Amino acid sequence: MASATAAWVCPPTRPEQIENLVSGVDRYNPNNVGILEDYLYHQIRSEEYDCLANLAILKLYQFNPDLYNPDVVINILLKALTSSPFPDFNLCVSLLDDRPPNPNLDEPDPLPELLSTLTALNTLLHQCRFPAFWSLYYSDDLQTLRDNYTVECVGFEDSVRDIVIRAVKATFTRIGSKRLGSYLSLDGGDLVSYIDNLGWQLDSSTAVIAVPPNPDNQISSTVIQENIKLPQLTKIIAHETLTV
Repeated sequence: MASATAAWVCPPTRPEQIENLVSGVDRYNPNNVGILEDYLYHQIRSEEYDCLANLAILKLYQFNPDLYNPDVVINILLKALTSSPFPDFNLCVSLLDDRPPNPNLDEPDPLPELLSTLTALNTLLHQCRFPAFWSLYYSDDLQTLRDNYTVECVGFEDSVRDIVIRAVKATFTRIGSKRLGSYLSLDGGDLVSYIDNLGWQLDSSTAVIAVPPNPDNQISSTVIQENIKLPQLTKIIAHETLTV
């Protein structure tokens, strides 16, 4: 947990220039917003992730509404979505102010319409309602999100599947392949290939997958032993005798 927190605060892939911006007062300099936005798009193309750098962009948008770029915000939210179960998505949303339409935008702002849907997707992930997540994600209503945003976010769907696998590893020792397929939105050869890449064993006769043992899915009994010395017991008995 400590290592995960350290990586969240300072990802090993963060460039020195970005580290200087995020760690110093320059993070509030509006002249640096372009550098941070370019870094965000690098994250999108390379499957890297740096929440603090992305939060710095949203903070600059708060202080300088004229810099606001809805496409940047949507991409930040998509990256935060795949950080579940960390609360990155909610942290990002907390920095989004209600704002009037920006006259500098060439097209209508897509964020107000997409924000409620992204929030719903985030809720489904946190609740581990994975089939419902995929049903909403692949719905006709989210065609615009898929065509214009997640298609550019390299590895987005696989990042969601990583969230699924973490939850399954923490919960199951055995799981049916059909059930796991519904969680991953995979079937047939794609599902078999995915399972093989995980190194998990599929029993073809029962279609049941064995989830390797780990500290989260192993049940162990805890024995609590209390040692009461005789003088202490004598005092307890004497006290009870006096109160009767």
